[in-house]
Order: sequence, then structure tokens, then C-alpha cells
Amino acid sequence: MTDPHDTSRGLTAAKRAIPAGLRFTSLRLRLVVVFALVALTAAVSASGIAYWLNREAVLTRTQDAALSDFQQEMQNRAAVLPEHPTQGELQHAANLMADSSQHFSVLLIDTDENGRRVVGNSDLDAFTVADVPRSLRAAVDKKQPVTANNKHPYHLYWQRITRGDTPYLVGGAQVNNGPTGYMLKSLEPEAKDLNSLAWSLGIATALALIGSALLAQAAATTVLKPVHRLGVAARRLGEGKLDTRLRVSGTDELAELSRTFNNAAENLEKKVADMSARDEASRRFVADMSHELRTPLTAITAVTEVLEEELDAETGSVDPMIEPAVRLVVSETRRLNDLVENLMEVTRFDAGTAKLVLDTVDIADQITACIDARAWLDAVELDAERGNLVRLDPRRLDVILANLIGNALKHGGSPVKVSVRRESGAGGELVIAVRDHGPGIPEDVLPHVFDRFYKASASRPRSEGSGLGLSIALENAHVHGGEITAANHPDGGAVFTLRLPVDAASEGDDAENSQEGGVVT
Repeated sequence: MTDPHDTSRGLTAAKRAIPAGLRFTSLRLRLVVVFALVALTAAVSASGIAYWLNREAVLTRTQDAALSDFQQEMQNRAAVLPEHPTQGELQHAANLMADSSQHFSVLLIDTDENGRRVVGNSDLDAFTVADVPRSLRAAVDKKQPVTANNKHPYHLYWQRITRGDTPYLVGGAQVNNGPTGYMLKSLEPEAKDLNSLAWSLGIATALALIGSALLAQAAATTVLKPVHRLGVAARRLGEGKLDTRLRVSGTDELAELSRTFNNAAENLEKKVADMSARDEASRRFVADMSHELRTPLTAITAVTEVLEEELDAETGSVDPMIEPAVRLVVSETRRLNDLVENLMEVTRFDAGTAKLVLDTVDIADQITACIDARAWLDAVELDAERGNLVRLDPRRLDVILANLIGNALKHGGSPVKVSVRRESGAGGELVIAVRDHGPGIPEDVLPHVFDRFYKASASRPRSEGSGLGLSIALENAHVHGGEITAANHPDGGAVFTLRLPVDAASEGDDAENSQEGGVVT
């Protein structure tokens, strides 16, 4: 099965492998995108408005000039024609009208003396009546009543059309009692100018977008640099470098955030220093108290040993009435002596002065010696092959095994099985499992079995132990670079598993990470 913790670590590592500047969820990318969108919207809007205004201005200027010239030519050329001109006269007038500065084609339509329609065209192939929209012809031919506000029965009308891909302007007017004229002017030069303007505005929009992205990048760097420094400082603070501080400059919100972080870090450092001082004072008190107790305990132990010898003597010199009290004194003196020795050991662990005295031993012989020294051979079943050599501290291993096996015999009962195996891998690992056949450990107690002086129930009778045995065993395992875990076996009983490196010296050579703090700039 896959360990969910391994999966989460893998996902975390994968996230860290992606540069912060490339993740879509990064604040830098979001700032750049927002800047770019705002700039794009503004540039497109400005370009669209500029294009529309320029387009109207260009087309209106060209249109007004062409229509004004056409209207003037209609008055100067078409109005002076005879009432029923011939086709030649219309053709000549159309050619003269087309020869203006605006370069448009002209179409003149009238009737001759016989009532037949006569057409004069400056460009027979380019401009015919069919090119004039029907709606425009109807508007030009419509005669309007002359009033005070309308002095002319006919007016000039125009319309923009497209032939192929080329835009044109078509205009038309009729002379009172004279011919009807139409003009056709190409707007292709203006269209090319507008296309060039559109390309220019598009390039300007693209440059504005690029500039906004660069500006956003610069702004994001300016804004996010203090945030990045804050993140680095927070990580250092989380690693225990409590003297980490941020360099503060300016009076903006980010500077205020840096000041707040520095104040919080300073308060945290003071509180941790106070707690460390109190903890150190407590350890010193326990160490001093344990040391001071050793002298009177030595004398008391000597007296209790004499009393014990008197109890065991055949002469029976001790009064039977006080014999139970004497035995209680002897037992409690031993227990007190063990407690003081355990407290001394705990203070060495807390102070970090516990050292390993390494030796190469056969693990099967070492476990057998531990069991034999405490007369547990009949109650313990050992499953270990000889010749399994490891390098560790024999005395500390003996303490660990004595606590684990003794705890199993006391609370689980015999038989206790001790199995040893050696796992392969980088450096190898020694695994010693101690299993009893008792009722097991309650689930709510399992997380606390290695706590000092822990009792599963406040109403539990006082045990003979000091309450420090399993804690000392765990500390000895840690000194070796190992670990002890407690669990319940599926078939019943508790299992304590000790894991140790086969060479404790290699674990002790690993240097610890530097804990320097300082100012984050």
C-alpha cells in the first residue's frame, strides 16, 4: 500500500520544483496578468476610438470635397445644357465634369427631342446606371415642393457602396428642367490610409501590452520583494532561528508589516528564552537534588543492607513485630535509590551530555547476557541468530532491553518473545521486537507510554517502578540514532519495536544544521 504521507510529501516536492514565477497561482503572475488585461482593455478602447474618429474625419473630408466639387460642376456644366441635349453634348459635359481635381466618374441622363433617354458617360466601362443604388435614384428623382424653407425642388444625395473589395462614394443630383447627374468616386486611397492607421494602432496596442507587462513585472518585483523576504524570515523563524529580523525601510503598509513581524519575533524570542531559562533551572534543580540525595541515600542504603542481612540471618535477631516495617524500608530505599539514579540519567539526556561508549558486540550474546543477569531465562523466548555483529553502546542497550523486557513481564506476563532481524538497505538497520501475551495497551494510552511519570489512570495503584523506564529507554535509542515504537499485536499482547543503526558511530558523525539567524535583506 502507498503511504499517504509519502504521497503528500511527493506532491509538496513537485510543487516546490515549479518556480514560483511560473505557477498560475503565484501573486506575481496574477499581478502581471491583471496589469496586462487592464492595459489591453485601455489600449484597445483608445485605439478603437482613435480609429473611429480618424475614419469619420477622413471619409467625411473626402466625401464633402467630392460632393461639393460635383455639385459645383452640375451647376457650371449640366445646368447650361440645352433643354433636350444630344448624346454627344451630354458626353462632352460629362467628360468636362470628370476632369476635376477630385477625379470621379460622371454619368448624365436626360431626354432628347423625341422623348428618348440619352446618356452621357465619362467612363462607359466603369460607371453605368446599374451601379447606382435604386434607393439613391428614387431619392434623386423625387421632386419636392418649393417652400420658404425649401428653395430647390431637387437636392444632392449620396451613398457609400462596395464593388468587390473597393469602397466607393456615389452621389446624385438633378438640375431643374435639366439632366440628372451621378458621380462615382473610389475611396480606395482613404481605405488604404485607414488600414495603415489600423496596423499602426495595432502595433501601438501590442507595444503598450508589452510595456504594461514589463511595468507589471517591475511593480510586482517591487511589491513582492518584501513579501518574499517575509516568507524567508518566517521559514527561518519556524526553523528555530529566533533572532531573525526584517530590515525595515519606508512608512508604507509593507514596512508596517515588517515592523509587526519584528515585534512578534522579538516577543517570541523573549518568551522562548524565558521558557528555556525556567526549563534549565528546573533541570538544574533536579540534577542538584538528585546529587544531594545520593550522599544520605548511600548511608541509608548501607543501613538497610545491614537490616536486610539481619532479616535473612538464621538467628532471627529482628523482632517479628517490626519485620514487615523493616522489609518495607528496605524495598522503598531501593526504589528511591533507583529513582534518583533514573533522575540523574534523565538530567544528562536533557542537558545533552549523554555520550556513547561504542563497542562491537554480538547482539544475540548481548540480549542473552541481559536476560541471564536478571534471571529471566525461563520467562523469555529469544529468536536471534548468533554472529550478528553491531557497533553500539552495550551498557545503554542493556538499559533499553531491561526496561522493555521487564515492562513486558510486569504488565503482560510470560512468555515474552524477543525476536531480532537485520533489515537490508542503506547502512542496514537492526530491529528488535519484544512481544508479550498480555491484554495489550489501551488505544488512548499508546501515544503516552513513553511519557515521564505517565499513568493510564489517576486511580491506578502505585507501581514499583519509577515511571521513567520507558522514557529512558527511548532516550537511549535516540542517542544511538534509533527509535522505539509501541503497538498492539493482532493476535493479542503488546509489541515494543526497537530500531537501531548497525553502526551508531555513523549516526553521531552527522553535523547538525546551522541555526544562525540575522537580518533578512
